Amino acid sequence: MPFYGFYFDPTYILVIIGAVICLAASARVKLTFRKYNRVRSMSGLTGAQAAERILRSAGIMDVRIEHISGDLTDHYDPRHKVLRLSDSTYSSTSVAAVGVAAHECGHAIQHQKDYAPLSIRSAIVPAANFGSAAAWPLIIVGMFFTSNTGTLLINIGILCFSLAVLFQLVTLPVEFNASRRAVRILGDTGILGTEELKGTKKVLGAAALTYVAGAAAAILQLLRLLFLFGGRDD
Repeated sequence: MPFYGFYFDPTYILVIIGAVICLAASARVKLTFRKYNRVRSMSGLTGAQAAERILRSAGIMDVRIEHISGDLTDHYDPRHKVLRLSDSTYSSTSVAAVGVAAHECGHAIQHQKDYAPLSIRSAIVPAANFGSAAAWPLIIVGMFFTSNTGTLLINIGILCFSLAVLFQLVTLPVEFNASRRAVRILGDTGILGTEELKGTKKVLGAAALTYVAGAAAAILQLLRLLFLFGGRDD
């Protein structure tokens, strides 16, 4: 295993690249949301009202809509069939808020239709959560051993981290599909007009980049682990 002491670890550049990508994506989505959060939708519907209309038009009657605190903390909970909208979405009548609410409705529709990638993502959540929590402790403990035990612990840790990376990758088609559903539904129902949809697409496109950035950062971190420990048996 390469050892760089307390000085310079060249593989750490992969972590830095991943962090920069995530920060850039996060900044872009915040700026884009802020811009279109100032554009009021012609329908005058709030995010919550738009979500209710979309769910009803899709024949979904068993999903509750709840208000949660925070900004852009919106999400759909398939276990309890609850669509949670944040402060920046729930009561806002902006094009951005309606778009985000519609995106979350897209997840509820995926759930209704048993969309395969969503089912796969839900199934691997426990394994991904365990892998994310256990990976680094296993790797750190393994570093204190020079025997096969240490190598085994490190390899198990890397495998656990791979489960978290897999979750990130499976998330991508789920999020992109939800955004496509949102744009289509908003247009079909007339909740947003043609020009308004352009703004919504930009908001959802920027949001999608955060998932791409997260997946890229996770892959870079996994590559770093493989570079650091891949030759430990030598």
